[in-house]
Amino acid sequence: MALRRHTLPRYWLGLTLGGVALLCGAAYLWEQQLPLRLREAARRGDLDACLRYSEQLAALRWLGQKAPLEQAYCRRQQAQRLWELGQLADALRLQEQLVNSGVGTPGDRQEDQQQLMVWRDQLRNQALTLFRQGDLEGAISKLTPVEQGDGRPGTRLSDNLRETWNRNRLNHERLIELVERKRWWEALSVLNQLDHPWWQRKALPERQAVETSIDALRDREDHHSHGDLPAHTVPEAELDAAVQQRIRMGLEPWKAFLAGCADVGGSVEEEGPESLCRRR
Repeated sequence: MALRRHTLPRYWLGLTLGGVALLCGAAYLWEQQLPLRLREAARRGDLDACLRYSEQLAALRWLGQKAPLEQAYCRRQQAQRLWELGQLADALRLQEQLVNSGVGTPGDRQEDQQQLMVWRDQLRNQALTLFRQGDLEGAISKLTPVEQGDGRPGTRLSDNLRETWNRNRLNHERLIELVERKRWWEALSVLNQLDHPWWQRKALPERQAVETSIDALRDREDHHSHGDLPAHTVPEAELDAAVQQRIRMGLEPWKAFLAGCADVGGSVEEEGPESLCRRR
């Protein structure tokens, strides 16, 4: 019994090592065939088989076999085909693998890198076009293949687009509130903060209401300046000149109105829904 127990571990050890050796031998033999199969698939133009053999060869590269040029050729051709078919994420993934592999002549590697940059720039430009048209989610979708694997929140273009969109959306909501309250100068200030074409177009009705109301206030102040306005109210021409001067200095319209009123010796008072500048 002692002798039997002593021989069993050797038996299992020999069986295990034999299995490992068999697997290594099979992998070695398969690896020797892969370059030939790869070249044959490339010659036939069978890109799917070519890529399949490329991936298998890459997995066995630890055995010391350098990736052949056919691997780069197949990836390059397949990436171009996928791009033309509109499978942009897969095309970019293959092109990135091609660039990172370092396979090919220096001239080929430079062209591959340039092609990758061109495709990325095209997607970014398409995303910006959609964004300006008001399609935020479409723009983000265009950027997804470009930004895959980029783990730096806040620095990606998609993050900047969302930030710009949300800022304009909040300003538009504030604008509607100010228009409803007839706070025209403050509304004009918020209008000038809208810096997205789609939100600017959406705010056109509010802009017309604000500009019409401010013009009406100026006309009424001008009419009152001929005798109907109390003596303690600042003349519109004097106030308007002071406000415009403050705007040229870089102040927002509402802040310019406050500062301009103070410049001509007045103070802002609320009279119903309107803000008036009156003599102190």
